[in-house]
Formats: sequence, C-alpha cells, structure tokens
Amino acid sequence: MSDEKVRSSVDAGRDPAAPVLPTVNPNAEKSQPEPATFHPAVYIATWITLSSSVIVFNKWILDTADFHFPIFLTTWHLAFATFMTQFLARFTTILDSRKKVPMTGRVYLRAIVPIGIFFSLSLICGNQTYLYLSVAFIQMLKATTPVAVLLATWGLGVAPPNMKTLGNVSFIVIGVIIASVGEIKFVMIGFLFQCGGIVFEAIRLVMVQRLLSSAEFKMDPLVSLYYYAPACALMNGVVCLFSEFPHMTLDDIYRVGTFTLTANALIAFLLNVSVVFLIGKTSSLVLTLSGVLKDILLVFASMFLFGDPVTLLQAFGYSIALAGLVYYKLGADKLKEYFVQGGMVWGEFGARRPAARKLLVFGVLLVTMFLLLAGLAPRFAPETEKKFTSTIGKILGEKGA
Repeated sequence: MSDEKVRSSVDAGRDPAAPVLPTVNPNAEKSQPEPATFHPAVYIATWITLSSSVIVFNKWILDTADFHFPIFLTTWHLAFATFMTQFLARFTTILDSRKKVPMTGRVYLRAIVPIGIFFSLSLICGNQTYLYLSVAFIQMLKATTPVAVLLATWGLGVAPPNMKTLGNVSFIVIGVIIASVGEIKFVMIGFLFQCGGIVFEAIRLVMVQRLLSSAEFKMDPLVSLYYYAPACALMNGVVCLFSEFPHMTLDDIYRVGTFTLTANALIAFLLNVSVVFLIGKTSSLVLTLSGVLKDILLVFASMFLFGDPVTLLQAFGYSIALAGLVYYKLGADKLKEYFVQGGMVWGEFGARRPAARKLLVFGVLLVTMFLLLAGLAPRFAPETEKKFTSTIGKILGEKGA
C-alpha cells in the first residue's frame, strides 16, 4: 500500500486530474534501482514539474478558460495516450516489456475492464472538482488517499483491520479536517466530487493489488497505460456522449485552442513516461517524498497563479496531514534513520563548503518569502495580481489560437 501514489490524469497521490495510470503490480518493485544516466535530482525535478503542470494546466482550462467540459478533457487525454502508446509499441522498443505479460481476452475483461471503470470514475470526479475548488484545497484533500486505500483494503478483505495502523493515519484525517474548516471558498458539491474521486481511486488501487498481484502481471506505468487507456477512453467517451456533447460546440474548442488542448494532452502523457524513469532510476521512497514536495509546491503555485487564499488554519491543518502522511509511509524507525543520515550529510557539506551552505539557506528563505508574499498578493494587492494573471491568460490564449 505504500506505493499507491504510483499512478495518475489527473494525482489522483495520483492526482485524479492527470491521466497517469499506476503500476499494475505495486508490490513488484525492483530490488535495486537501475544505474541512472542523469543525477536522480533530474528525474525528480522532471516528474514534479510535469505533475504540477498537468494539474495547473487542467485547472486553467476548466476554470479560468471557461471550458466546462471535464469529462471531454479526460476522454481526450486518454484517447491521446492510446494513440501514443500504440505508436510507441509499433515503432520503438520502449513498450517491449508488454510481451512478457500473459494478457488474454479473458484476463482483460476480468481485470483490466473492472479496474478501468473505477479509474474512469475517479478521473471524472477528479476533473469535476476543478470547477468548484481551488488547487490548494484539492491537494489538501488528496492527502487522505492513503486512508481511503487502507479502509478499502479492509473492506474488500485484502488485509485484516489493524487498529494501530488506523491510529497512525488518524493524524492525516485530523489535519485535513482542520484544513477544511479553514477553507474560505468551500463548495460542498466540489468537496463531494473530490471525496468520490478519492474513494473510486482507493477501490481501484486495492483491485489492482488483489487481481493483478502476481509477478507475471508486473507492468510499469507506461505498459499499464497501453492496456488501460483504450478501455478508459471508450468508457469516458460514452459518458461524455450523453452528458457533455449535447451542450458542446466547436466554438468551445476553438476558444481554448487546439494547440492548447494538444499541449495539455502531451504533458499528461509525458508525465506517465517520467514516472517510469523516476521509479526505474530511483526508488519508491524517492517517489513518496517527491509526491509530498510536489503537493506543497502546488499549494504555493495555486496561491501565486490563481490567487487562491490559504488561511493560517489551513496551513496548520495541512502541515499536520503531511506530517502524518510521511510518518505513515516511512514509520518511526525509518524517519529517525533518515534524520540522522541527513544531519551527517548536512554537517559534512557545511564543513567542506561553508559558503555554499549559507548561500543555500539564504536561497531557500528567499524563495519561501517570495512564495508567501505572492500568496498574500490577492488580498493586499488585488489590482496588481489581477493584471498579472490577466497577462498570463492572454499569453496562453494567444498560443492556443
């Protein structure tokens, strides 16, 4: 269950808004990471950048650009992913590992399709949420995904209930409750959509663990996308046909821009590719910690780009939730070990390059102050903030046209 964030459209970790599908066998991790061509920081930075970009991009299209067709956007992402994975399978060797998976029609109908249904539902609910809630608040709510997965594991009989584990994750729930109480722009329908997305995502992850847990069904996220994307695109397309197509016109697409929609789908697909490299070149631990860092950065990005207010009560509650999440993922013993190792590395770095360490500390403080001031800008300098966001919107609009 520690790897339930290995997935994606849209986090759900996976962000339900980004179509990044999970590793089909989350328990079949590589024992030793493959030698990295680049420094691990390159893979981490690339994944965080792409994951954050998908979420912010989706929010801009669905809310700021008034393209209120989230199911169509999800269907478009999955159709684009289907085309790209089919292309890569035929003309490259990237997806050759799919040949090792004993995929038959019976297995596809028994496993891929049911799991794909819940994946589609999580994507639909996740994208609907962006019409009502801020990116910052959505990220705070997503912190409860491990709790939902734990309860789904117990409910579906995959593992027996454990009160100690439940106590460990209770801090996540408490923190999110505090953050929800402090939310200024709370919309109940958006909150319910996000809860639905988290529940469907949790059920899907447990079904993956139960139905496809053997070594012979081991798949990386890109091979997983190869099998899931066509089924999910078809299911989402049927829902879209009866729900959004009757109200949709070509003018809606032209207003956003075909270039913008293509770029959006391409970034979402590249996110799947980056997950493969991040897991293969680093480890699941790195992915977990990178996910926490990404969520924090997204909260600041939401404050800066969309002017979403974040109260001190929310910040306090979210800090509790993140601390509970890290503790649940790593455990007390691992945390102590990493703190000791980190202190030693930090001390050695300061002894070797004292000036560089001081410069790094100053840089972190400077960036933190900048982000905090940017988050307060909508409240204390609304005219400047509106002018900035308007300029960004015009630039994106011109590129889309």
